[in-house]
Parts: sequence; C-alpha cells; structure tokens
Amino acid sequence: MTLTTDRNDLAPAADLLRLELEVHRDLVERELDVLGSAPDGSERVAALIREHEPLLPDGTVQLLIERLVARVAGLGPLQPLLEDELVTDILVNGDGSVWVERCGHVERTPVDVDEPTILHLIERIVGPLGLRADRASPLVDARLPDGSRVNAVVRPLAIDGPCLTIRRFAVRPHPLGAFCAGGVRHLLEWAITSRRNVLVSGGTGSGKTTLLNALAARIPSGERIITIEDAAELRLPGEHVVRLEARPANSEGIGEVRIRDLVRNALRMRPDRILIGEVRSGEALDLLQAMNTGHEGSLSTCHANSTADALRRLETMVLMSDLDLPLPAIREQIASSLDLIVQVARRPDGGRRVVAVGEVDEELDKVGRLRVRPLVSNDGLADLPERPARLLGVAPPDPSWVQR
Repeated sequence: MTLTTDRNDLAPAADLLRLELEVHRDLVERELDVLGSAPDGSERVAALIREHEPLLPDGTVQLLIERLVARVAGLGPLQPLLEDELVTDILVNGDGSVWVERCGHVERTPVDVDEPTILHLIERIVGPLGLRADRASPLVDARLPDGSRVNAVVRPLAIDGPCLTIRRFAVRPHPLGAFCAGGVRHLLEWAITSRRNVLVSGGTGSGKTTLLNALAARIPSGERIITIEDAAELRLPGEHVVRLEARPANSEGIGEVRIRDLVRNALRMRPDRILIGEVRSGEALDLLQAMNTGHEGSLSTCHANSTADALRRLETMVLMSDLDLPLPAIREQIASSLDLIVQVARRPDGGRRVVAVGEVDEELDKVGRLRVRPLVSNDGLADLPERPARLLGVAPPDPSWVQR
C-alpha cells in the first residue's frame, strides 16, 4: 500500500486528501466501529465514500479504504512505511518531512505531515501506555505493539515542531553469516557454545541488537534464557526463553522499573544465561556480577566506537552504579568476567559487518589498566583466543580458522 500512485483512474492527491478527511469525519461521528469488529466494515466505508463521490472509480475507492483503515486503526500516513519490510527507521522532522532508512541509506519520502497530525500520532502511541507528550513532559520513549522503539520530542524542546523517530523491529532474522564469514563466524559460534561472556559494541544503527539476536540464536536449545530490554526486540528460537521489559515512570512520575531492577530479579529466576539488550548505566555492574557468579555465556550490547572504547565505557557505567567501588576493583571484575568484545559497524554500502573481535586480557597492564587483544584483521580471523572455554568438555578453537 502506498500513498502515491500513477494509475490513471485516481483523482489528484489534494482531492483525495480532502475526501479522506470528510469520510473520516463521518466515521468518527457515526460509525467508527466499522473498521474494528464489524465483518462488513470495508463495504460500509465504501458506501460512505460513494455518498460523497458516487462516480469515483473502484481503484480510488479501494485506496481510500486502505488509507482510512491506516488513519483509524494504524498510524495514518506512516502506516505504509511501517509495512515496508525494507524500512528500518522512520524519521518525522519538525517541518513535516518524513525520512526513512531503507537498506542502510536514509532517503526522503513523498509523505509530508502537518503538526496536528504528528501530535495526534504521538498521542495515539503513548496514550495507551499511560505516558504523555506535552510542554510539561516534552520527551517520551515508548514502543509499538510489534516491538518497534519510538522516541518523540515536542515543543518547546523541538523548536521547529514535534519530531517522531521509530526504530522498527526487525521482522526478518539475520543469520550470523550475514555479519561475518569464515573463521570469524566459527569463532563466534564457538564462543556461544563454550559459554564465553560476550559484549557487542558499535554505534547507533550499526546492528548491535540484530547481531545479538544472531548470536543468541546459536545458544543450545533447552537452556533457560532470560532477556532484559528497554523495548522488547529480541526474538530467540529457544524453547525456554523468558522475556522481561523495563517500564518507564507514568505521567505522574511513578511506577518505573529499571533495567538493573530486572537484572537483580532475574538472578532469582534460575537463569542459565542472561541477555541484556543494552547496558547504559549502573546495570553494567549487575551484569558483570551475573557473569561471574554461575551465569556464564551471558550477552549484552553497548555504544562504543572500538573494542578498547567499549572497555572504557564499561568502566564508566559501573562507576554510575550506587556502589562506591574503587576503579582497580572494577577493572579486576571486568577482566575476570568479560571474555570477548565484538565490534559491529555499518559499511558505506549500508551493510552491517563485524569489524573487530577483541579478547579481554585477564591480566591488567603495568599501570593497572584493562587490555584487549585483537583477534580479527582485515575481516578475517588473525589469532585464536587464549582464555579457556567456560564450559567443560568443549573442544578448543580450531587453528584452521585463522586466516593465513
């Protein structure tokens, strides 16, 4: 379904919009439920359209029905973009322009929305969640029923008008081979099987969550996995997966459940592995403690520009916890808990690839800092990890994986 078409039997776009608004007003006033439970909803909408324009071609009537369904039950002019499987991000700017990221490239769409429409869409998203977006609370994070993440900024913070950003939930799973090949893929598969603790790092939109999904798909079936996320995006094929989702405070500022609250609770749920969608703050300490207390093979992601930067950020996030720990103790905890850091990046052609894998050294350097040993060079495996598998009985990495 698209908002624009070149079929000869369709009226001009402005006339279609005017007719759509008139019929929508009638639906609101008289028969809004025809698009819900009524089995003949489409026929009754078509009848309303014919009341306004009896001679309208069938193709135009069908297009208007689709647009009215999107306006009443979906996200109006944005609904066709949400239904496009190639679109990963929908970006609505304050001037009403709508941009999308498709196949790794950002492009402008022919869709334009005015400020009242944007505000209406934001309210439709956040209202059922007990949230609000207004001058008193101009920033809001939410998610759609399919798991897509939503961020909205309204006036006065958004100077040019309200902005809406939708990070779509990836409908199609990406296999590990889509991110890396050869020895690198074999190494990562071995790391999951041998229960190594892995942190995926990268920039915004680099594919961290998608790679985390691909890695977690290699976890043997039957293991009890608990996933913890801000917005539930992970879809694991295992038989024993428990999904937990953090909750922001409501419009009265109460009811918040943080990531670290869920991590602490997960430890009481007898997990084999814990997966945190992303660590941003003090929950990093709870993750490290879980990794080091019988929950080997746990996974998470963080924002960082390199494997070395990921270690520095992890130190900083642990310092943000409510425990006043000395930095040397934090570094020792990281060195003993974390095994591998996998760096993923978006290439100029829009593809996402693993560009680096680093092994965290168990020994600090001479001045007490963490060290990371690179294992990947030129997209190929250059060296094998030295730390042993955390699961007994697993064969060591095969030297044939190394790129010669």
